[in-house]
Amino acid sequence: MKLTIDHIVIAAADLASGTEYVAGILGIAPQGGGAHPRMGTHNRVLGMAGGVYLEVIAIDPDAPPPSRPRWFGLDHGAVRARLEQGPFLAHWAARVEAPLDLTRMQAEHPDRIAPVVPMTRGDLRWRLTVPDDGSLPAWREAGHSAGDGLLPTLIQWDVEDYPGVSLPRQPLTLKRLAGRHPQAALLRQGLAWMGTDTLIDIEQAGGPPRLTAQIETAEGLKTLA
Repeated sequence: MKLTIDHIVIAAADLASGTEYVAGILGIAPQGGGAHPRMGTHNRVLGMAGGVYLEVIAIDPDAPPPSRPRWFGLDHGAVRARLEQGPFLAHWAARVEAPLDLTRMQAEHPDRIAPVVPMTRGDLRWRLTVPDDGSLPAWREAGHSAGDGLLPTLIQWDVEDYPGVSLPRQPLTLKRLAGRHPQAALLRQGLAWMGTDTLIDIEQAGGPPRLTAQIETAEGLKTLA
C-alpha cells in the first residue's frame, strides 16, 4: 500500500476555541463543516495546498449521545484531560484510493486494520477505520502497542468532490508531519506496513507522545501541536 495524507485533525472542547486556535497560528480560520450524528460530533474545515485539509472537531453539545463511543478517542479520559488544556493536533488521516478498497483491505487484515465505518455528511460519503471502543488507532506486536494519534486513521472517499478537492485552497502548505513517541520503532513498523512511513517522521523520545505539523503560511513556517 502507498497512501497519501488526507487531512489533519485538531481536537477541541468546542468549535469556537478550536477555530480560534488555528486562526491564531495560521492566520486563517476554518469554516463550514457540519455535524456527524452517528458520532455525536461536528466540525469546521480549512483547505490547504496539495489536496490536504485541516479539520477542527469537537463533541456536538446539541446532538444526542451516540450509540457507540465517539471517534478519535473523544470519550477517553486521556484525550479529555488534554482538551482541558486547550485545542491540540490530535491525529491525522491517510487516504486510500482506487484500485485499493478499504473495506476489502480490512476484511483481509482484521488484526491490523480497525473496523470500517461508513459515514455521510450532506453530499459527502466516505468510509474510515474506527476501533470499536472509539480509541485512536494503534499498532500491536508481541504484546506491545503504540498509537496515540501518530498512527493514521485510514479513509476512503466514495464521492469525487471530497474536501481535499472541493474546499477552497488557502495559501497554506503542509511541509512536515512529525511525531515523538517512546516506542518509535514499533510505530515505524506499523507505518511501513500501511505504506504511510514516508508521510510522517517519527522520533524516539521519552515523555508524552506528541504530533506536530509544520505549515508554510504567508507569514512563514508555523507549527500546530
